[in-house]
Parts: sequence; C-alpha cells; structure tokens
Amino acid sequence: MKIASWNVNSLNVRMPHLQQWLAASAPDIVGLQETKLDDERFPDGALAELGYRSVFLGQKTYNGVAILARDQAIGDVQYGIPGFADEQKRVIAATVGDLRIVNLYVVNGQAVGTEKYAYKLRWLAAVRDWLADELRRHPAMVVLGDFNIAPDERDVHDPAIWHDGHILTSTEERAALKALLDLGLHDAFRLHSQEGGVFSWWDYRQAAFRRDMGLRIDLTLVSDAVLGSAVASGIDREPRTWERPSDHAPAWVQLGG
Repeated sequence: MKIASWNVNSLNVRMPHLQQWLAASAPDIVGLQETKLDDERFPDGALAELGYRSVFLGQKTYNGVAILARDQAIGDVQYGIPGFADEQKRVIAATVGDLRIVNLYVVNGQAVGTEKYAYKLRWLAAVRDWLADELRRHPAMVVLGDFNIAPDERDVHDPAIWHDGHILTSTEERAALKALLDLGLHDAFRLHSQEGGVFSWWDYRQAAFRRDMGLRIDLTLVSDAVLGSAVASGIDREPRTWERPSDHAPAWVQLGG
C-alpha cells in the first residue's frame, strides 16, 4: 500500500497535475494540503472518476486538507483538532481499512518570536495531546502532511541560513516535532535513507528548484504498529518540474509489498 502526502498549493490550479500524478503513480491513500477551496468546490466527482473516494475540509483562498483513498471506504472522519478552537482548516483524520490516517497542514509561523510563531507552538502542542489519544484508540496510524519543520540539518540546503533563529528550523519547532515522534511515530524517510540534501519544498524565488535550494518539510510518520511493514519511502520530485507546479513535491511511504 502506497501512502502519499502532497501540498498542492491550490487544487484549483493544480488539479490537472493531481490527475496526472494519480494516474501515473497510483497511490492507495493521499493526503492533500493547501487545497484552498471551500467544500462546495472540491472536485470529488472528478476524483471519483479516477477511482478515488475523498473526504475534505476546506476554506476559500487559504489552507484546506483532504484525504483520498483508491477503491477503499473512508470512515470515522475527524475534522479539526478536538477541543482546540481554530477557524483555520488544517486537520483531517479518517480510517481507511485498518489504518488511521491523520493529515496535517502545520502552521507556518511567519518568524520566530511573532504571535503566529506562538500560535504554531500552541497548535503543535494541541496536536500532540490529540495524537496521544488517537494512538491509544488507533495503534496502526500514519501521520502525514506539510509539517513546516525541517527535522535536522540534513533536511536544509544551507544550515548557515536555516539555523536556530530561523522559522521552520528553530529549536522550539524541532522540539515540538520530536514530541510527536516520542509518541511512537517514526519519520518514514529516515527508515530507508540517512542521506542529506533530499528536499520536498523549494521556494518559487531565486530559481530555488533549479539550484536545489530546498527543505524537507513534507513528512510521512508511521506508528510503532506499522513500523515493520514500511518497506520503502521517498519524495517524488517530478511534479515539481511540471509547468506551473506546486512548490512542494509528494512524499510517500510504502507499506507491505
């Protein structure tokens, strides 16, 4: 079973890319972030024609998340973080087969020390508390999404730029990510590669993709219960080469054969 995460940065713009990628890669489960569509405009009919059922939580212009499943029912859907008042549509979870899928579009945080940064840390703490409960009820879990945190120096193109005082790489953000991992979650990419310089996001500016000035901030995390079945993982750079691409590339993990 192939499970993928992709920040499409506007599904309205990137729908042809998503259709092309689904047809070519045939993932079984996909988490999308930054759909930037209200629910009335979500293209669930077009996705159904490709064999994908979908659940989604959106808002106009900003944020928005969805879970797609190929030829499988999607049940027990959770919208948002229970008990955390938030108008931003950043979280959706659902059960597909025996797996609990949690799809996160983590707050960017703007800059260290700002109110948006403080909100990011509060948001991540709320996610941790919720996931601790989710894991008790659903031990077989994959948590995926755009985490807006590069786990360590291997995951940035230049550690001198992306240092402790920089957003996406600050000590507090990385500690918040570690707190999620300490629940019994594992960065699937690092199960199969210790290589540095493999990225999932490149800024549109400064020819960053051509110069490979990127970050690995799109993650797939697997729980202890499915750790032994995670046989492969990676990042699919090809969609980033297409015309008018998202600034993110899909990250994926393969469970079983």
